[in-house]
Amino acid sequence: MIGIAVLFQADGLLAQAYPSYACSPQQFTIIRNPARVSGSPRTTFGGIGTNFFFFNTLGSFERMDTDAARRQMVEQQIRTWDVDAAPLLSLLNALPRHRFVPRGYEALAYADMEIPLGHGEIMMRPAVEGRILQALEIEAQDRILEIGTGSGYLTACLARLGAEVVSVDLQADFTDSAKSLLDELAIANVSLQTRDAVREGLPAGEFDVVVITGSLPRFDKRLLASLTPGGRLFVVTGEAPIMDARIVVRGDGAHWTQSSLFETCLPRLRHVDEPSSFVF
Repeated sequence: MIGIAVLFQADGLLAQAYPSYACSPQQFTIIRNPARVSGSPRTTFGGIGTNFFFFNTLGSFERMDTDAARRQMVEQQIRTWDVDAAPLLSLLNALPRHRFVPRGYEALAYADMEIPLGHGEIMMRPAVEGRILQALEIEAQDRILEIGTGSGYLTACLARLGAEVVSVDLQADFTDSAKSLLDELAIANVSLQTRDAVREGLPAGEFDVVVITGSLPRFDKRLLASLTPGGRLFVVTGEAPIMDARIVVRGDGAHWTQSSLFETCLPRLRHVDEPSSFVF
């Protein structure tokens, strides 16, 4: 069956077709007159934690199975991109990603696409998030720093894998929303801070894992000071449209190694292009 998941935009009703609820966004259509579609389009989505509906080709409603969507995301997007760590796959199969997307984008939560969050920021594709989490080799005792809370979904994943997460974001609405969602999911090992990590400096202390969810023009070696010996840093560097996602591992003293993971393109970390860059 072909279904049409419904989203609202200012210029009309944005419809997205899914074959038998395969999250494969390929074609977008603007329905200029939603009243001509049977049912009640403006009650298409329920609130957080509910099931969602989508139109089939006849215009009637069908119930969307978010558990099945999540399984399909893992099997068809994440596993096929060389993510095979069993504990991580179990986590991604269980965590309700649709609760972290902006209102109106719930039906695209498990699609192979970036989702706009506002403030020029995005929620990364599921497969990218999976690759990041696997490459960091997070252990249960790890202390983790995340620069760029965003939707809070990656924050939740980090918290479920490690012992403690400190997550920093410039936007108060991001950290406020993430706090509410993490509280609802009983994820209590996250400290959220609303601050400018570039201008005001990084949180004090050393971390076993550091994740930077915005891109940098180039790698700043001073970031190694935030890592414990053996600590791992995920960072994206370069210029649009092709940037390099890499893992940097701190060795003893001033020694460090790095390995390239994949090519991508992420919005620039705010204020990082200023001459002073990070404050230490």
